[in-house]
Amino acid sequence: MSATALLHPSECRVAGIVSATARAFRIGPHIHPRRAAHDYYPTPPAATRALLAAESFPGSIWEPACGEGHIAKVLADAGHDVVATDLVDYGFGEPGRDFLAERACLATHIITNPPYGRGLGDAFCRHAIALTAQTGGKVAMLLPVQSLCHPLRHPFFEKYPPAVIYALDECHCWPYGDPARATRSLLQQRYCWMVWSQGSIEGTFLRWLSTAPFKAV
Repeated sequence: MSATALLHPSECRVAGIVSATARAFRIGPHIHPRRAAHDYYPTPPAATRALLAAESFPGSIWEPACGEGHIAKVLADAGHDVVATDLVDYGFGEPGRDFLAERACLATHIITNPPYGRGLGDAFCRHAIALTAQTGGKVAMLLPVQSLCHPLRHPFFEKYPPAVIYALDECHCWPYGDPARATRSLLQQRYCWMVWSQGSIEGTFLRWLSTAPFKAV
């Protein structure tokens, strides 16, 4: 969930929150010349394994930005019934499915590493929370830590606070999965899992989560 500039609180409206994933890429697949096409930054398996060790997801799981299956395969290996879709055809899951255009939840829970640019990260979070209201399931999004701190998102987090935020000690999401393509700013990126549960919560828990025990799995 990224923005090009900080906004004054009076400017914090829903402008910039796209209504469909495809709309964000209508000009082309590259949000920025130095970013991966369709914001494709695969999730290292250890990050998903760490999440599953800390959080339970009884029932089926939808991965709506599945790419080549980096998250979905870990979920399936853990015994979950997984629905994998993506806007783009990466040779895995069901392509041509625009998550932000979906009106029914395809599984109980939603877990993904969403595209961040052009308001997509924000829109994925909002839409996933709305869809899982149909199923009573959880939402888990892998997001940059700085996503927590921005005036545009402040009202959203106040209205829909995550139940838990898992700060990851080490996680690198390389462009196309290739470390050689990483920019200097990407090397400095830090990530967390934000997990939303349906119903009211008394407060958001912040927990530290290490990927180290899960790298050799």
